[in-house]
Amino acid sequence: MHLTDSHAHVYSDQFKADRDAMLERALEAGVSTIVMPNIDHTSIDVMLETEARHPEQCIAMMGLHPCSVGKHVERELYLVEDWLNKRKFAAVGECGIDLFWDKTFFPQQQEALRVQIDLAKKHNLPLVLHTREAFQESADLIEAAQDGSLRGVFHCFSGSKEEAERVIKLGFYLGIGGVATFKNGGLDKVLPGLDLKHLLLETDCPYLAPVPYRGKRNEPAYLPLINRRVAELLGTDAEAVADATTQNAKALFNL
Repeated sequence: MHLTDSHAHVYSDQFKADRDAMLERALEAGVSTIVMPNIDHTSIDVMLETEARHPEQCIAMMGLHPCSVGKHVERELYLVEDWLNKRKFAAVGECGIDLFWDKTFFPQQQEALRVQIDLAKKHNLPLVLHTREAFQESADLIEAAQDGSLRGVFHCFSGSKEEAERVIKLGFYLGIGGVATFKNGGLDKVLPGLDLKHLLLETDCPYLAPVPYRGKRNEPAYLPLINRRVAELLGTDAEAVADATTQNAKALFNL
């Protein structure tokens, strides 16, 4: 079984002591491809170093996380654009809107997302969207910009059936992670009835570890647990979910 972790911060300091061993565990678990989202200027070097050490397994994207949008947003976006002009990346991301902690820079987050939408179009790359407490705000901007050329994924999707249908109508994938295994995660009401062709799997490690590791450090080796839960909810087998979501990731990220 081959699995693709479509969203994993394997370059995180939380893996500093055992990064190579963690990536080996992922391979042993069947996770042969890991797509890494960027955060801001502080994460670029270690992300690219991780990719250089593990080029067959780890693939970088380039973007600005909404929680890193602040008074230096123009400088951060210039760096993103500069890197996208220099070399190939799997996607623009992660980007989006996050209103969970603070709404101070909401207008700047909107503008940063607009800029990154334009960059995705310019470089013919998918968008990887972070939409915490801001699904409507993010989807509205995607809808306004969708001219048939935009594609991507709403990562860490945990919304309603109506929101899932809107994502699919926009031509985007749903990124399904550890929340699918949570007792009150809500995805047990959303995933049944959805077609596998709309789904990607992700860990978002080191965050959001699936049951039975909830609350502990997450890692790509736990992706089979998410894969198995999605298969249960869809009434199919784990192999079918692994195959379909891996093909979806290959198509989206041009792997």
